[in-house]
Formats: sequence, C-alpha cells, structure tokens
Amino acid sequence: MATAADLAFDPWDPGFVADPYPAYTELRARGRVIRYEPTDQWLVPHHADVSALLRDRRLGRTYQHRFTHEEFGRTAPPPEHEPFHILNDHGMLDLEPPDHTRIRRLVSKAFTPRTVERLRPYVHGLANDLVARLVEAGGGDLLTDVAEPLPVAVIAEMLGVPEADRALLRPWSAAICGMYELNPSEETAASAVRASVEFSAYLAELIAARRERPGEDLISGLIAAHDEGDRLTEQEMISTAVLLLNAGHEATVNATVNGWWALLRDPGQLAALRADHSLVPSAIEELMRYDTPLQLFERWVLDDIEIAGTTIPRGSEIAMLFGSANHDPAVFTDPARLDLTRRDNPHISFSAGIHYCIGAPLARIELAASMTALLEQAPALTLATEPRRKPNFVIRGLEGLSVTVG
Repeated sequence: MATAADLAFDPWDPGFVADPYPAYTELRARGRVIRYEPTDQWLVPHHADVSALLRDRRLGRTYQHRFTHEEFGRTAPPPEHEPFHILNDHGMLDLEPPDHTRIRRLVSKAFTPRTVERLRPYVHGLANDLVARLVEAGGGDLLTDVAEPLPVAVIAEMLGVPEADRALLRPWSAAICGMYELNPSEETAASAVRASVEFSAYLAELIAARRERPGEDLISGLIAAHDEGDRLTEQEMISTAVLLLNAGHEATVNATVNGWWALLRDPGQLAALRADHSLVPSAIEELMRYDTPLQLFERWVLDDIEIAGTTIPRGSEIAMLFGSANHDPAVFTDPARLDLTRRDNPHISFSAGIHYCIGAPLARIELAASMTALLEQAPALTLATEPRRKPNFVIRGLEGLSVTVG
C-alpha cells in the first residue's frame, strides 16, 4: 500500500503550498487512496472517488449522531475548545441527517433563489463602486480594496448586520477558519475560541433585536422560518449565521485573488477575456477549477468502506483533495492549462451531495460582478509586485495582490 512519506505532499512546506499541483500528479499516480500518517488521514486524490465519496452516506462530517467519541475510537476535544465546537458543531456543514436535513430545509426557506436574485443590483453596484475607487487611486491591493469588502458587505447586508459593525466580521471569520487547517496549533485554537465567544455574543444580541423588530434581512427570515412546528434553536441560528458569513465570503475572496493572479500570469487568456466579456461565466468556473480555493475537505468513515481494494475502517478520517480532483486528467483535458473557454467543467469547488454549497449562486453573482467591473473599468490592470501566498494549505489564498490600473 502506498504511503505519502516519500512524496512531495507536505501541507506545511511553503514550496508545496505555493504550488501543490505537481505533488497531486504524483499522488494520483501512486493510487486511489494513500495513508498519510502526519495527519492520521487517508488522502483521496482522484475526481471520480472524491465525487462519489461526497455522496456516500457511509461517510459523515460528524460521527456524534451515531457514536460517542469513545465508541468511535476518538478523543473528545479539550474542554477549553468548547466554545468553538458548540458554534461549529451546530452549523449544517458539520451535521448529518436528520439534523442537517431539518436545518438546511429551514435555512432554505430564508435563503431562497429569489432572495439571492434580489441582491444582484446591490452586488453589481457595490462592485462598480469598489473598482471605481481602485481606479481613481491608480491601483492598490485587489484583496483589501475589492475582493474582501464585496462579499463581506453582501453577506452582512443579507444578515442585517449594521454597517458600523461590519469591520468586526472578517477578523472573527479568519480566526475561526484557522481551525480548519491541518493540525492547528494551540495559539490558533485559542484565537478561534475567543472569536467564537465574541461572534456568538454579538449575534445573540442581533437576533434578540430582530425578534423585537423584524426586518427583511436573513436573520429575521431565520427567526420566522418554520416547518410543521419545527424552528431553528437559538444556537442553530447563531451557528447558521456564522457559517453563512464564513463560507459566504472566504471562498469568494480567495477565488477572486487566486483567479486574477492566474490571469495576470497568462497574458493570452487575459487578452481573450478582455476582448470578449461574454467569457466571464465560463472564466469563473475555470478559475475556480484551476486554482481551487478550498483544497481539502474531510469526512469521517461511519461504516467500513473499500477503495481500490483497500479497506478503510470505521473511525478513520478521509481527506478528499479538491485541488487534485480538479486537476485530474481523467476528467479534464490538459488540466494544467488555463482555458477560459472550457465547457465540460465538472469541478467540485462547491462540493457535492447534501453538503453542496448553499451559497454557490450568490458566489457566482459576486465573482461575475467584480470581474466584469474590473474588465470594464480597469482594462489595463497589471501586477505591481509579486504576491505572497498565505501559509495555509486547506483554505488557499494570497496575502495580497498589488495592482496598477493605468
């Protein structure tokens, strides 16, 4: 059985983080499932397997709906991490049926396609304003000037977070998302716990205010959502709001800067996009495939499964490598090439199965709005300085993307 000990796969190596895709090629050649001792996980690098496992009910984002920690052969999180886990474990991303089904159904009553579509003019107006300021300044940091403020403002507007409080959201989100990296440090955990406590307290106050004075926002919709007497609990509302904020902007921020960094390194594809703005929809899908914002997604093995003759026992953890799956030549012709006209593009950047990203339609609207605004208002956008990668592997992004527009 292949192991990863002698491979280039190393989530803590800056060289690997800068460009993990050659290591993925090596992993896929090694086999369909590879034991990786440093994280006590089974790596799954092929598209067909990742796609199938995302839909396999023998796997779960949690195991606590069926087993205690002891029954599952796992150790309970330390008590000092409890505020993070209370917040995280009541969000639908980390639940399984029947709780996941109930919460997603109730959230869907508030997070409707009509609600999302109603935001389109606001998203495009905000994107145009942000890019106009960038152009007026002659350039700046695409990350902090456009990529971050757009989705943060949009999800805050949806939730009904007052404008004066929105600067709090991104730091809380960044601290919480640090726990999704592999083997997070105690310092990372402590930051996540503090952010969980502060964010939860803030949202509890906001929910109480909306109970008194309901509005047209998503929090008011979550309070009102019911189904045959079923309602979201207070904790479920708080966890849902945090999940929608974190998931509602982290991927969009990183897809924006990863995408523009890829375009700025491929003058031919960038020129084609500038010449034909109708390519924007397919460009967004291709850029999310080409440099995947979420590189890895974990699942617990609830019942023994077999992959390519290897039995993976109950209690194991599987790490599905989205970045590798999105570069699998069995599915994507010439996957290392950026092709904005790629039509057959079944990337899995938004996941699949019951945990498919509920915010995917909104993310696509945001990405299209910022890309179109930049193409129209900054047609001569160029790189000012070479960007640095964030040290994170799982959530893939840049420290910044400095550009000039004249």
